[in-house]
Amino acid sequence: MRKANNIAAIEAVKDTIYRSCLLMDDERWSDWLKLCDDGFYYKVTAYSPEIRKDMIYFDADHGQLSSMCDLLPKHNTDHSPLKRHAVVYTVDLDDGGTSAEAVTSFVIYQNMLDGVNSHIDAGENHLFAIGRYLDKLRMVDDAARFVSREVRLETRRLDKGTHWPL
Repeated sequence: MRKANNIAAIEAVKDTIYRSCLLMDDERWSDWLKLCDDGFYYKVTAYSPEIRKDMIYFDADHGQLSSMCDLLPKHNTDHSPLKRHAVVYTVDLDDGGTSAEAVTSFVIYQNMLDGVNSHIDAGENHLFAIGRYLDKLRMVDDAARFVSREVRLETRRLDKGTHWPL
């Protein structure tokens, strides 16, 4: 019976991660935040070999992230949509099955609307970012909710005018 519970919990974690990608792709920020605990913590980092240190691109709690998401439609930004392709590599449950840690590899593509030369670039797809989601989740009933997410980027150059959560 315990193994069946573990499988169900692992599937719930995967469902939450994949659902979060779809919601972010569709820019449904408030629905994405509903997958998160009130104490949710989010940060975007990358390692810089030049300075041999981690860089932090973004660091926010649930309240700060919620405020930022409310303002996203008002930002002067590149509106070329981002689409995520994610693969959950590992899901590790704690002994009680009440929390989990997951590692997900992702690639984010950008479908260019304008580009530098809109008559040439429009419709092209570009590789926007690659990295991993390092997630901590809490099991609530039969669902998983995000407690924290570190977006660990391999990409270190992010285009100007892009404010979307990764």
